[in-house]
Amino acid sequence: MNEQITYTGFFGDRDHAFCLTDPMLAELERITGLGVGALYFQFVNGAYPVNLLTEVIRLGLIGGGADPEDAKRLCDAYAANRPLSEVFPLAFEIMEARWSGVSAKDEETEVAATGDLGASLSVAA
Repeated sequence: MNEQITYTGFFGDRDHAFCLTDPMLAELERITGLGVGALYFQFVNGAYPVNLLTEVIRLGLIGGGADPEDAKRLCDAYAANRPLSEVFPLAFEIMEARWSGVSAKDEETEVAATGDLGASLSVAA
């Protein structure tokens, strides 16, 4: 798994790793019929079809190491028929991790939350 493009966040029952690996990104493009640039543009401009959100989450879970059946089950339980305001932020973070990478800012936020000063010094280096 590539740490530079892996987002870790809470979904459903606990924290999960989400990663749109090359094969998962290719599958997302196949499912939607759009290239990654067009998909990202839809996210940024709020012009996305609703199924894009759950597909990004499902494929991100699989790319992050989840069993495909478990990924579908989690999406059916925790993303389907939920307010879009709950689902969009996670889907966007997964796509953003692939587009821009997981930034040092994200690591600094984690350091601030845990109070690990040693880790903050290594992030700054």
